[in-house]
Amino acid sequence: MNPLVLHLMCWPGEIRDTHTETLEQIIEAKRDHKAPSKATVPEAEPGQVLDLMAALNASVQEARASRGEGEAKVHETPKPKKKAAKQTARRPRSA
Repeated sequence: MNPLVLHLMCWPGEIRDTHTETLEQIIEAKRDHKAPSKATVPEAEPGQVLDLMAALNASVQEARASRGEGEAKVHETPKPKKKAAKQTARRPRSA
């Protein structure tokens, strides 16, 4: 079972649905013929920003080190040879 679903089943009071609460306030204000109040958006807490490329490079280096590989050898790839243009047979003109 999904861990989030299991968590919600065990502790349902911890989750607060602000979208539904705001929608209920708007409906109630319209029912009373009042202008709905402006919705307040709670400021999000700043999260940790990850440098994904740095994490990927570190993971690759760690995997190479565990396999006993050193730096990868980079070599020039040969340029492909040019193919001669195919000549198509001409069809005779019909009169």
